Amino acid sequence: MISMTLAQINPTLGDLDGNAEKILSVWAAADSDLVVFPELVLSGYPPEDLITNPNFINAIERHVKVICDASGRYGAGALLTCPWRIDGKIYNATLLIHGGEILSVTRKHHLPNYGVFDEVRVFEAGGLPDVVSFKGCTLGVMICEDMWYDDVATHLKAQGAQILIIPNGSPWYQGKGAVREDLAAARVCESGLPLVYVNQIGGQDELVFDGGSFVMDEHGTVTQRLRSFEEDVAALGAKSSGQDLEPLAAIYAALTLGLSDYVEKNGFPGVLIGLSGGIDSALTAAIAVDALGADRVQCVMMPSPFTSDDSLYDAEHCAAMLGVSYDSYPIKDAMDAFEGTIKGLSGIAHENMQSRSRGLILMALSNASGKMVVTTGNKSEMAVGYATLYGDMNGGFNALKDVYKTQVYALSRWRNEQGMVIPERIITKAPSAELRDDQTDQDSLPEYDVLDDILTGLIKNEDSFAVIAARGHDMAVIEQVARLLRLSEYKRYQAPPGTKITTRAFGRDRRYPMTNKYKFD
Repeated sequence: MISMTLAQINPTLGDLDGNAEKILSVWAAADSDLVVFPELVLSGYPPEDLITNPNFINAIERHVKVICDASGRYGAGALLTCPWRIDGKIYNATLLIHGGEILSVTRKHHLPNYGVFDEVRVFEAGGLPDVVSFKGCTLGVMICEDMWYDDVATHLKAQGAQILIIPNGSPWYQGKGAVREDLAAARVCESGLPLVYVNQIGGQDELVFDGGSFVMDEHGTVTQRLRSFEEDVAALGAKSSGQDLEPLAAIYAALTLGLSDYVEKNGFPGVLIGLSGGIDSALTAAIAVDALGADRVQCVMMPSPFTSDDSLYDAEHCAAMLGVSYDSYPIKDAMDAFEGTIKGLSGIAHENMQSRSRGLILMALSNASGKMVVTTGNKSEMAVGYATLYGDMNGGFNALKDVYKTQVYALSRWRNEQGMVIPERIITKAPSAELRDDQTDQDSLPEYDVLDDILTGLIKNEDSFAVIAARGHDMAVIEQVARLLRLSEYKRYQAPPGTKITTRAFGRDRRYPMTNKYKFD
């Protein structure tokens, strides 16, 4: 068997110069016969409609030539996956490069077209792939989705493959690691071949790739594992550097990486966060500090006459514990101006005016500094519309977009176990938007454990009301939550992006129409 280097690296989508430099750096240092890179490592993944731009494909071809020329003197070969044009059609393909030449091209057979994937839109599907011979070894190359089905592995085995190699761009969600290993074990069981799985790591818009690359022997036993949520380059057969993360640790790592890469890859100098003294903004600030460092996080308190002394104290205390800069911009003058302009402003209009005043301040600070505003709403709030358009929804990214409120509490407690950064008072006090006197979230919403269980049924499982009620929920509450979920669709279409951590995130996972008279039942 040939020696290999597993190159679990973090490309930046569209940065062909930077990605090529990173590829060549790893390749040049490899002391092995073959370097295996993740799926679409040169372009970044998923490239979406960049693939339809001929200039982008031309640039890919130029960079492949540069890579071939530069690597001609390397002893190792490489499996490099990129968009590749053959007879005018564009494929998701893996190139075997050695000695400055492309020795073979393997095209992806199964193109995913579900959830966040729409490869059928931009790529042509290849036929069942042929094996690849390299340095006396017969390789069966299966690109990502091709491992999800049994036909490719079976076909490669029949052609004489000695090992299965899978370059991947497999985004993470809770439980994804077990799904991958189960599928890999099925392919090993069918073929009797060992398997090498190399996955991308990094954040790309709402997706986060966790790496977690692994090697599986012919008996289906994982013999080597690379780190999760970190770049990792290792020789095949080396001691495992990675291990399974417990669920909350994995979620927190995903949220941190997702925010970090969104900020870094888009070139923001730092972030701005409206720190209210509540748990959502406190956890968001903690994630931002862990992602970027305290010196790049600016927290802003924007008190109104309804802001409690407790919230003022808690926000300042939290900022101090996190070591971030902290400023206060009271909004009473802005409220007075609105009230003078629109006479008799009251009720929800008066409440939302306060949120929009805060959004205006944050965006003005963003314009002045170049820092990106990170919004702080959680999935429970976004589901039922407990958020203000052009107010607390203003911003460039939402770290908690796919995190239910009950998970916010669990993550906050978990983060404090690693080192106290969120004041305990913030975790234990009743949540409130503080837009009127004596307000709590539960004036408008069910208790969050009830709300989140109902929402999980409606969103993830698409359960009927009867199924949800059978779990002990009141039918009137279910109907209320379903109505709010349906009526808030237009808000979610205008929400900032945020890291996906579930199988059913708002956006590309769940594409409900805004104009929709169908009522859940």
